[in-house]
Amino acid sequence: MRSGRPPHSASLVAVTKQVPVEWAAALVSLGQFNLGENYPQELWRKVEVLPAPPVYWHLIGHLQTNKAKKTYPLVGRVHSVDSLKLLSVLDELAAGLFTPGAVCLQVNCSGEESKYGWTPEQILEDAEAIAAFQHVRVAGLMTMAAQGTTAEEARPAFIRLREIRDQLETRMGKSLPELSMGMSNDYDVAIQEGSTWVRVGSALFEGMKA
Repeated sequence: MRSGRPPHSASLVAVTKQVPVEWAAALVSLGQFNLGENYPQELWRKVEVLPAPPVYWHLIGHLQTNKAKKTYPLVGRVHSVDSLKLLSVLDELAAGLFTPGAVCLQVNCSGEESKYGWTPEQILEDAEAIAAFQHVRVAGLMTMAAQGTTAEEARPAFIRLREIRDQLETRMGKSLPELSMGMSNDYDVAIQEGSTWVRVGSALFEGMKA
């Protein structure tokens, strides 16, 4: 309401990283079908118990190319495509899938060396190469705020991602409607700045013990 956006314009990815599969199942029983995992191996394990459908699985962490073949067919979204090399691998895999998952391209808006992803400058330089892929659907961009920042301190990174998305749309000549940004401590600011997917984990499970 504060952002002046309709409720359906932003969706929750419930991050079930390092929580028991029973907790993830409890979310599903409450009607939360968008679940996110950081690690492919953990996603593989949970998909066996909570298959898609009804769950719509999101990979939100780093995906190594050697794990892409097993992981990509299991997910509806990969939020963390961080290089042209990985995008190329997913494009090849998408050619053989009936309904390949969409992807978001990870942009390192905080400038932290520990984070994966394109720099803002690099992704704009790669716009033509990104647009040339024929099979994988690039739906938008993803970023993470700098570690340890408050919600207000995170706001410039979210604004920057939205600006990059707008520039990339112009260069590619394609719509990129999705912005995956915002976590437990800053999702409200991310929504104010245009997020369409917020990735929330700890706020959902705070106070619970395995």
